[in-house]
Parts: sequence; structure tokens; C-alpha cells
Amino acid sequence: MSPRTPASTPRTPDPDWWRQAVVYQVYPRSFADSDADGLGDVAGITSRVPYLAGLGVDAIWLSPFFPSPLADGGYDVADYRDVDPRLGTLADFDALVRSAHEHDIRVIVDVVPNHTSDEHAWFRAALAAAPGSVERARYVFRDGSGPDGSLPPSDWVSNFGGSAWTRVPDGQWYLHLFAPEQPDLDWSNPSVRSDFEDTLRFWSDRGVDGFRVDVAHGLAKDLSVPYRPSNEHDLPLDGSDPLYDRDEVHEVFASWRSVLDEYDPPRAAIAEAWAPAPRRVLYARPTELGQAFNFDLLEAPFEADAFRGVIERNLAMSEQSGASSTWVLSNHDVVRHATRYGLPDDADTDAWLMTDGVSPALDRDRGLRRARAASLLQFALPGSSYTYQGEELGLHEAAAIPRDLLQDPKWLRSGHTVKGRDGCRVPIPWTRSGPSFGFGDVAPQLPQPVDFGVSSVEAEDGEPDSTLSLYRSAFALRRELQHGETLAWVDAPDGVVGFARHDGWRSYTNFGADPVPMPAGTVLLASGPLGDGVLPGETTVWVA
Repeated sequence: MSPRTPASTPRTPDPDWWRQAVVYQVYPRSFADSDADGLGDVAGITSRVPYLAGLGVDAIWLSPFFPSPLADGGYDVADYRDVDPRLGTLADFDALVRSAHEHDIRVIVDVVPNHTSDEHAWFRAALAAAPGSVERARYVFRDGSGPDGSLPPSDWVSNFGGSAWTRVPDGQWYLHLFAPEQPDLDWSNPSVRSDFEDTLRFWSDRGVDGFRVDVAHGLAKDLSVPYRPSNEHDLPLDGSDPLYDRDEVHEVFASWRSVLDEYDPPRAAIAEAWAPAPRRVLYARPTELGQAFNFDLLEAPFEADAFRGVIERNLAMSEQSGASSTWVLSNHDVVRHATRYGLPDDADTDAWLMTDGVSPALDRDRGLRRARAASLLQFALPGSSYTYQGEELGLHEAAAIPRDLLQDPKWLRSGHTVKGRDGCRVPIPWTRSGPSFGFGDVAPQLPQPVDFGVSSVEAEDGEPDSTLSLYRSAFALRRELQHGETLAWVDAPDGVVGFARHDGWRSYTNFGADPVPMPAGTVLLASGPLGDGVLPGETTVWVA
């Protein structure tokens, strides 16, 4: 069979573009608002493609933009093959892909296969149908427990709190590992599998270059009775948990790889798989998705030994799988790393958010200094480097969103004890002033901090010491220097992580508070001011 021809292609077709790419994550509803409704949209993203090209990214990853009632920020999908009318049209999406490709930027879209929205046509049909029907067989419907079936079938708990089961009027229960508005699909059903393969083709035919797979480790489930307990936070190495990281899931992704390989170049894919490290490599095999997210740096403390250990382990796993590694410090699900690094090492970020960011005190300067150092180290590593929107501006978490404006389902499902992820999802600032700091012409649906303007693109553009200038310089140098997928550790003082890359250029990060002697060589770039003959604390430098 000859390869399928996409609607548009980048100017430099390369089947391995993803192995060393800088990928910029766009959260569409908070990136740019083109129609003054307070909600970001597809046309807004297109208007900012020149900015992304100037930043120097290789690809953009779009969080869900599909029709959705927004029970979970768009990760509750009502139609996998359309654009939410509040965000635009398929024609708008096509224009975005064309513009990105004209600027030599690839486009990755989110696929959410574990669950649909409860407003998806399939689920509406399931509710209207009888127990045991083909409509219900696409989801996980089961009878309840107890004498009259009034208790949930099992004690499984939702990721957002509370039971993972919800009862429908005829007495059956359906499974939802997340919000009740996100019913889980049954991936043992062949019609579910074939329909998602058609979805991959739908977007690939429109020129999409790759897919990020949400909750990739959750599709396969052991629903045999009696139901066994599950613990996503302590998964076994043999794939025996009933809900997560089961071996059967790899049958799904092997079939997806066949679909993705129908195209020239083959479509890339990356798994969000919260699986034990030895099993995460399975998702990254070339016969499956090809890459899997490595969140280990995101979870590591700002310490030399922790970072070095993460790097060593993940490069070894990449060699084992045949994939390149991925590096992430922030995304749409976690407190921004400039803030995490400015809090005490033992701080509970959920508890901190509940104080509106007041206690414990945030050392903003230290947090940003550490964030810049960690980011520059990240960009020196072999593999793909993921940047979350606004990270290039040094944005901190918006911790003081009024409680009546919170949108994350975690807030409701936790009984108002966990504020959730809205603080990293507020619209990013483009200008120093205005009703939404340049996001649009009206105030956004999630309020921004009043001081956001000082961290805007307008304020940082052209300022040589700004975080925006650091990222632009780092991405430009990375494109020039990045070759090969290995590194060599070099001697460095205690508390310093140093390694050499292709042609001998080196990266050194001083994780300590005190300065150390400056490494020999010509300085290419530094995350902060350098002292006279010393590398200051919490600073990264590239030298040649």
C-alpha cells in the first residue's frame, strides 16, 4: 500500500524530526482569544505562529480543542473529529496547520482515548439503550453490588476523588476513572478500536504530524469478578493492576502504529503513561507509539544527585526502547516549576494553593533563578524537550484565583479541599496592560494576576536578560549544537551536574547556593549573571 498523502507538509520533511524536537505545548483556551469572548481559540493560535517561529520551536502540541462541555478543560471530548464551535471550525484548524507548516513547525494533537464526554453521541445512545445492548457495550456498564444493586460494583476511586462509578436511572453503574462526565470506554470492544483508528486517519489526513496520547496506560482493564483493588500510585512491575498499565494495552498501540505508518513520513506519537519506569519503555517501542513522556525531572527536587540520577536512568531506558528520551519541567497538570522551585523543598503545593499562595512564603526570585537553570540544563540534554506555554516568560503559578471562579473538577470532587490545576491554565500575558494583557479584547474566563504585565511578551521582548531572550537563545543554539543522542559525564565540583555533548560542548549546572570555579572554555550561554571566574549558585552555563 502506498503512503497516504497529507493535506500539507512542513518545508523540511524528516521522519525523525521528533527525536530531538523542541515541542511547545499550547493550551488552546488560554493562549490567544481572537473573537473577544474571553476564551482562547484556534484562530488566535494561528495569529501567534510567527511568535512561535521566532521563539524557535520545532512543533506545537495542542491540548484538546474538540467539542466539549468542559467538565475537565476539554479532556471530556464530545466529538473527536471536529473543533469546538467556541474555538473555531475545521477550516480554522486547517489554516493553523498550513501556517505552522509554512513556518516549518509541526503540529501534534491530543488524543483522549480512555474516556469520552457524557455528551458524546455514543454515551447518549448508551443511556437510552437497555442493559446488555451494543450501545452500552462501548462503555463499562455493570450491575451494582449489595442485595438491591444500590452499591457501586467495586471500591475503585476516581482520580478526581470519590467513587469511580456512577449509577444511571435503570440501576446500572458506569465506570469513570476521572469525572462522572467522563465515562470510560471499553477497549476490548472492536468497534471502539476501529473508530479511534479512523480518528487518527482523520487528523493525519488534515496534515497533523503526531499525537499525544492521554492516559495511555489506562485503556486496558481487568473487569473480571470479583473486582480486585487498584493503586495507580504503586503499580506492579508485572502489569497485573486491574485498571492501569496492563499488557493488553500494547495490542492497541501496535495497531495504532500500523495506522500511523500509513503516512509518509510516519506520524509520530507520544504516550502519557504513568507506569513504572521499566514498563514505560514498552509504550516507546518503535512497534508502538515511539515515545513516552518522562516526568521524572518534573518530580525531582532541585538537587544535583536527583537530576543526574534521572538523566542516567532515562537515557538508559531510551537506549533500551530505541526511542529518544523526553524532558518535561511543567505542563497543564502541575504547578509551574518557577513556583515549585521557589517554595520550601518539603512544601505541599496543594496546601499552598489553598492559602492562595500565602503560606509558606514563595521566594519568587529564587524560584525563577532555579527554573531558568533547570530549563537550560533540560535544553542541553539529548532527546525531545517539552516547554509549556508561558514557561518561556518565567511565569509563576496564579495561586489566588477566587474560589467561585475555579473550573477544575478536582475542586468540586474533593469537597473544596483541592483547588486543582487552574493556576497554570490562566491565559498567558502578551502585553503590559489591557483587560487581558493582550490575550484578547475582554477579560478572560480565568482571571490573570494583576502583575502579569511585567512578565508579558511585550515587556520581555528585546530585553537581553529576560527569560524570553534566554529561551530564544537556547533554542537557536540547541538547533546549531544538537547532534547525536548521547552525553558523557565530566568532572565537576560537588553539587554540580556537568556533561559533554557532540563536538565537546558542555553544560554545567550549579545546584548549590555558593559559587564554584567557572569551567574552562568559551561561554556560549548562561541562565543568569556570571561572576568573575566563578559559576554562581543555581545557575547553568554552556561552554565550548
